[in-house]
Amino acid sequence: MQVGGTLWHSIRNHTLLPATGISLRRLLIGYGISLAAGIPAGLLLARVDWLEDTVGSLVLGLQTLPSICWLPLALLWFGLNDAAIMFVVVMGALLAITVAVKDGVKNVPPGYLRAAQTLGVRPFALYTEVLLPASLPAILTGAKLGWSFAWRSLMAGELLYVSLGLGHMLDMGRELQDMSMVVSVMLVIVLLGLLADRAIFGLLESRIRERWGLSG
Repeated sequence: MQVGGTLWHSIRNHTLLPATGISLRRLLIGYGISLAAGIPAGLLLARVDWLEDTVGSLVLGLQTLPSICWLPLALLWFGLNDAAIMFVVVMGALLAITVAVKDGVKNVPPGYLRAAQTLGVRPFALYTEVLLPASLPAILTGAKLGWSFAWRSLMAGELLYVSLGLGHMLDMGRELQDMSMVVSVMLVIVLLGLLADRAIFGLLESRIRERWGLSG
């Protein structure tokens, strides 16, 4: 009951909605950059052996690094601004997406590639018309992982760097020892995650399963 009252009060005094908008803007920008860079990077790592042997090992090693460890570097590099937080978001999501796409392309049946080469498919079309469609389930899995890592990285960055956003509201609740405020913001984060999973990723998954003939 107290959590609901705090949530309603945060909406009425115009603190929750602006903070949610700021966090979502940071999340979408960082996640969009991660997708735009992670998908091509995963494709190249899967198809170019020397890249996989060199950069691939580095990517796997960096993936084990907690995303919050990027924040000190980001603050030194970009300063105290939004770019630092978005850098943490990108580094949190980019590596997961890259590894998932690489594994998905690696698991494409070799017969698909041989058939495409026999039919004279050009190298660029091999990526756009064979490899990407065949690895869509793995790419979607990587996109979901990237989304969850982006959320975690964003909250970690906003908690440690004082700025407007949901993470800042969590930190304010901690400083004020207001448990209801902390729980209400956590509920908002959970609801946003469920909404994205059902409205975006759930819809994409159902379409992919239908196209692949996996739906019952």
